[in-house]
Amino acid sequence: MFGNSKPVASNQAGIHEDLERVVKRHLSSAWRAPVAAHTRAAFSEAEAWSRERPGAPLILDSGCGTARSSRWLAQQHPEAKVIGLDQSAHRLARAESGPDNLLLVRAECADFWRLAEEAGWQLEAHYLLYPNPWPKAAHLKRRWHGHPVFPTMLGLGGRLMLRSNWGLYLQEMQAALALAGISASLDMLSAAALGEPLTDFELKYRESGHDLWQLTAEL
Repeated sequence: MFGNSKPVASNQAGIHEDLERVVKRHLSSAWRAPVAAHTRAAFSEAEAWSRERPGAPLILDSGCGTARSSRWLAQQHPEAKVIGLDQSAHRLARAESGPDNLLLVRAECADFWRLAEEAGWQLEAHYLLYPNPWPKAAHLKRRWHGHPVFPTMLGLGGRLMLRSNWGLYLQEMQAALALAGISASLDMLSAAALGEPLTDFELKYRESGHDLWQLTAEL
């Protein structure tokens, strides 16, 4: 059902009190957890696909779900190579076919980003559309700005765009980027600005009457 989504509920009223400490710690230290074998294999395939398209700008759509947004990005940017990334084989199996400049990859985003940074990838743009907000205060470190992979995300560069139906998530991301010396704009999206829903979640949240927010930054 597409019009019955409940707004995000959280026991956190404002920006997390530990955000600055957590972000600064991650910015000053390297994350050295092992990379999952299936993600390493998936990255090798993605790297080979990317090499077949030398010179084309690279757009990454992380957490793409059923790849509705990835397909739209590939259609809007035929000059670019677009990689849609999601950890769920089930969601990716529901994806419709896309143009030749689109590749869908099943992988853990954090591990894939680390391999991409190690390989020297530089993105034209990076989309994070409606990530899991992890709304409980205890889950700060599971949000992308509180995760140890945050510096890697910054290192991939490009134009960063996030959308969420929980404004506080993007306020925290904006604050985390500021700690890294990066300015970001944060706006509520009007119906006119939204246009065609980019993801299944965006459609569901719109039809449920949620406020939708967008953050953009140049990394």
